[in-house]
Amino acid sequence: MAGDGYDGTPAARCRDGKHDRTRCLMARVWPIAAMFAALVRPALAGPPYISDDPEPTDTTHFEIYSFNLGTVARGGTTGMTGVDFNYGAAPDLQLTAMLPAGFNSSVGGSTSFGMSDIELAAKYRFLHQDTFGLDVSIFPRVFLPSGSNVIGFNSPAVLLPIWVQKDWGGGWSSFGGGGCEMGGLGSEDFCLAGAVLTYQILPKLQIGAEFYHQTADKIGTPATSSLGVGVRYDLNDTYHLLGYVNRGIENTNETNQISWYASILFTF
Repeated sequence: MAGDGYDGTPAARCRDGKHDRTRCLMARVWPIAAMFAALVRPALAGPPYISDDPEPTDTTHFEIYSFNLGTVARGGTTGMTGVDFNYGAAPDLQLTAMLPAGFNSSVGGSTSFGMSDIELAAKYRFLHQDTFGLDVSIFPRVFLPSGSNVIGFNSPAVLLPIWVQKDWGGGWSSFGGGGCEMGGLGSEDFCLAGAVLTYQILPKLQIGAEFYHQTADKIGTPATSSLGVGVRYDLNDTYHLLGYVNRGIENTNETNQISWYASILFTF
């Protein structure tokens, strides 16, 4: 699997949810957007999870996700729809580009739509389970401003994570890791971490559970933690269905009453 989450207090990563609330139509939209953004970024995920895995796309092959995701909190709903392209450029090297469109709907307010920030990334696996006991990869990401006046930041940012994975017999596997993001107008640097445990319950069906945490990305805003469950069903070698839901367990009302991710994966 290759990878590739608002209320009255400003909070978690507006940059992630691609919602430029400092340039939104109403100043009161900014606190909502900043809080939502922590949980609506697919870019951190080994889909359908928020955490990523270290396994790159097979060499000369493609993995393309057509996705929708969002988060509901006390202040409203925010989310994204887009396409996540992954290409196995060389052994242990994956190139990624994500092209999303975002939306934000505040309680009692208006709904904004627009193109979101473009994401470019490269995953490189430098350690392998057969020799080291774990797969280990770096997966740096660059976020480029879309130029939209209502969705997305107008300044770039960089995420620098490391991801590890261990597979066991009987269909069990775990992966996770974390990193920090730097840059982004209107936010401060923040860090994130997550862990996933999956089980291949049937030849075509995999289920999993995840714990995820992110520090506050703005002074005076709360951190966020969540628990989630995911599923992947392989229709055949080319078409795959993925789904995920999670809920905050820390600052729940302000950050994440419920979040979702759904996608169709094309592999060839």
